[in-house]
Amino acid sequence: MKSTVSASTVKKHIKSASINRVWEIDLFRGVSLLLMVTFHLLYDLAEFYHFPLDYQKGPIYYTGKEAATLFILIAGISSFFSTNNLRRGIKILLWGFVIYLVTGVTLPGSNIIFGILQFLGTSMILAPLFMGLPSPVLTVLGALILLAERYTGTLTWPHNRLAWLGLMGKDFSSVDYYPLIPWFGVFLWGMALGRMFYPSKRSLFPHSPLPRHPLGRSIQFLGRHSLSIYLIHQPVILLLLYLFFLVVK
Repeated sequence: MKSTVSASTVKKHIKSASINRVWEIDLFRGVSLLLMVTFHLLYDLAEFYHFPLDYQKGPIYYTGKEAATLFILIAGISSFFSTNNLRRGIKILLWGFVIYLVTGVTLPGSNIIFGILQFLGTSMILAPLFMGLPSPVLTVLGALILLAERYTGTLTWPHNRLAWLGLMGKDFSSVDYYPLIPWFGVFLWGMALGRMFYPSKRSLFPHSPLPRHPLGRSIQFLGRHSLSIYLIHQPVILLLLYLFFLVVK
């Protein structure tokens, strides 16, 4: 006996899935991406075009760190929604290794070792081990990992094999570095927030007009396609800067 599904039924299902999506998670993830793109634009201007911009401290530095903190926090919240953290984590981890290989070949001395994607992939793989813990325990564990960095940050390790954990040798260098200590603490806080505020896995603001506003929809679009945008944004920025300065010279 065959069953058929009408086109109208499919459309209703898609519309229902769109409505039930937690739009504020996409929005905040999109905001973090905008902050990240802003930081990388300023970084590229300073690093490749010698603009007098200090990205190692001050407002530019904190823009980058705020972007990363919000991105990781949202990833922790999102892991509470996901039923396939292991698969997603492996996928993102593999993309992180691709970026490591590409930067190692194209930008010798500026390659990315345990950058944000490798960190997020590892965190998602670890997430199922912590999924059953209550929010207070996740919060305390997150705080302990964050505080542990005060000790591990003072250590000089004899090698770099534990750099992924936060234990570095004297010669360690990475232009994008997010070790498990302290950043996994932020991820666990995100998991705690997901458990506290999204037990039903539905939006906290279902009747807000913001997700239907053109600006809100645009930022949510960025948040829904965060991996793709992360992978392409730096090449796009560098290409646009190259073309711009080629024209203005």
